[in-house]
Amino acid sequence: MNLGQLACSTGEWLRGIGPESDIVISSRIRLARNLADFPFIRRCTDIDKANIENIVRERVIKTQGLESIFYVDVADLESLDRQFLVERQLISREHAESKGARAVAIGTQENFSVMINEEDHLRVQVMKSGLDLQAAWTQINQIDDQLEQKISYAFQPDFGYLTACPTNVGTGMRVSVMLHLPALVQSRQIEKVFRSLQKISLAVRGLYGEGSQAMGDFYQISNQITLGKSEEELIKQVGDIVPVLITYERKARDFLVKESQADLFDQVRRAYGTLQNAQKISSEETMQLLSKVRMGVNLGLIKDVEISVLNKLFIDTQPAHLQIIRGEPLDTASRNIERAHYLQSHLNSKKKDGDTEKN
Repeated sequence: MNLGQLACSTGEWLRGIGPESDIVISSRIRLARNLADFPFIRRCTDIDKANIENIVRERVIKTQGLESIFYVDVADLESLDRQFLVERQLISREHAESKGARAVAIGTQENFSVMINEEDHLRVQVMKSGLDLQAAWTQINQIDDQLEQKISYAFQPDFGYLTACPTNVGTGMRVSVMLHLPALVQSRQIEKVFRSLQKISLAVRGLYGEGSQAMGDFYQISNQITLGKSEEELIKQVGDIVPVLITYERKARDFLVKESQADLFDQVRRAYGTLQNAQKISSEETMQLLSKVRMGVNLGLIKDVEISVLNKLFIDTQPAHLQIIRGEPLDTASRNIERAHYLQSHLNSKKKDGDTEKN
């Protein structure tokens, strides 16, 4: 498999088939791990990083269940290819932008990846479609156990797994759920919700995690601290609050339909029409319009468009994806034209008389 083939596929987490997938895009669990015989990444020499990468690569590909992974040498990739993997949620921005030997092992269904030499020596992540934290935990726990049989982790009985950032010490676990919350944004309730989350030590981030903006009304909710909590407690902390957020979003959608159905329907149809007919369009505008259309589909205001198609368009219309799919570098103006054509090719094929009708 190469990146071009990866761009043409759809990862498990994008398929919109999991529980509560009208609002919850994906559930993700990430584990931070370090090798016992090497210093943390920030104190590693280039030789240390190369040795870590060699050791992990050799042992990962020999781990039961991981034999068919797609292994990518991130250090040898062009900037565009690294950005593609960030957009795909398979590596972090920090991993893409750092220096020295580093790599990523990707599952064939894109439901897990293992970043090597990110902030920690290993960052293992599993992603599932919809609200399915328990399934994500079952899979990542199995992968972690298998790796630990072949790799000696930095572990201290009093503290747990040792990590580069003190907030990750203990389980090394970050539990996160990506939600689509357009009605809470439109009804201006989102800031109040976020303030409540911060009071219970949950972090709110944008589409691409820490330091990123909330494009297309997507937000990641995750735990902030792992020390002193078990894996089950962290999963419960996030898992208990997500149904509350789902309820808030559904109530906000019901409110918008009840109070201003004509205006909402008009917004949705205008967004859909623009995406079908624009001759050039930016990434930011595309995300906002797709957000409205996605909500419209879930409310029954637009027929004959599958959520999985919209989920994929959110990713495929990002700058690096467009260029990988096209097979050549494009400047900003050319990307805006290519993006419009790409949207038309996927949405106009669904267009029929009566395709959009009032529910």
